[in-house]
Amino acid sequence: MLHRRLQRLEDLLGAEERFAQDVGKRISPAWRSITQGEPRWPVSLAIVATIGLQLSVPDRLTISPRWIIPAVEAVLLVGILAANPRRLDRRSPRLRAATMTLIGLTSAANGYSAARLVIGLVRGTENKTTAAPLLLIGGAIWLTNVIVFSLWYWELDRGGPAARALQPHPYPDFFFPQMDLPELAPPDWTAGYTDYLYVSFTNATAFSPTDVLPLTPWAKLMMMGQSAISLMTAALVIARAVNILQ
Repeated sequence: MLHRRLQRLEDLLGAEERFAQDVGKRISPAWRSITQGEPRWPVSLAIVATIGLQLSVPDRLTISPRWIIPAVEAVLLVGILAANPRRLDRRSPRLRAATMTLIGLTSAANGYSAARLVIGLVRGTENKTTAAPLLLIGGAIWLTNVIVFSLWYWELDRGGPAARALQPHPYPDFFFPQMDLPELAPPDWTAGYTDYLYVSFTNATAFSPTDVLPLTPWAKLMMMGQSAISLMTAALVIARAVNILQ
């Protein structure tokens, strides 16, 4: 009899502990708690993809010599991977400065290519380009723009990936549906690079936020700028390609 009572008491205490843990998770979701940090490889793959896309753009639309920017980006990426190859679980001003330099350099190079392409289409200097190559060039610049903005969103939201893992900020810059509906995601869910890539892609195709909302001024202005660049590039390239096909 005593053994049964003790067993029942242990069951009740275990149930109470599990209930307290569930309540704690609902009160403090993973995105507001300290986590192990997200893996670096998705971001590294994205940067490698941008380097490949930049190399596919013709010389006349790139900064000369055309290999210099991709080479510097590759060196920066190798240095970042050597310093922190696996998880973004520690804060380092030097690493963050190197990452932001890499993203900024990629942004500047792609912005230069986009501007040259737009100017060439407006002035008619790209008239000799046939429809298929023009669409490929415009697509490479557009896709690079998507990746670049996804990197900015990922690096700036709530202080960056390391800050999100180690010292979560209570007020997010981007509002994901899982933040309001935690039952639709695993208990340890936090926004990772893939989520920011999705935000960037949908903003570039819909020219407006979809299910992820910008909350702070910088996020709103950056999404507005991305939509404007995407709209201008896509509209001019597609219009010129259709004109050539006709």
